Amino acid sequence: MTRIWCIAGMIFALGATATAQDVSTDDVYTCTSVTEDAERLACYDTAVGRLQAAEAAGDVTTVTRQEVEQVRQDSFGFSIPSLPSLTLGKSDDQSLKEMTLPVKAVRGNRGNLVITLENGQIWRQTDSKALRNNGQTEAQIYEAAFGSYKMKLDGGIAFRVERVK
Repeated sequence: MTRIWCIAGMIFALGATATAQDVSTDDVYTCTSVTEDAERLACYDTAVGRLQAAEAAGDVTTVTRQEVEQVRQDSFGFSIPSLPSLTLGKSDDQSLKEMTLPVKAVRGNRGNLVITLENGQIWRQTDSKALRNNGQTEAQIYEAAFGSYKMKLDGGIAFRVERVK
């Protein structure tokens, strides 16, 4: 019987040399269906060992929901096609459509505004609306048609913007 376990252990160990693409938490979850205690323990040891090795090699990392949300907020206004893959398994549309942030500075005048927000984002006016720089304190940015964005400063008139930084 011991020989069978040694052979099984060697098979699991050989499987552990697979590429990082083959490592996932699904391997750990699969172990819950193993009914024999010793086999289940061997399964867990192998799966966890593979995850630890992949993490140590930098091939796998753990990301919290808060970190994903921070990335979504920081990237608001940029076109990042791979970002939706960070939805943490949610199937409904959880994309960020609107943000309201404090304004750090507004430069320019009359259709040529550059708005710097407290979080470091920089937005530039792209339409020709004549808006005044009156020391605005809050920017509401939201998605408009065809992937463009609009901004309102202190609840004023909406104007088209693009994210610069």
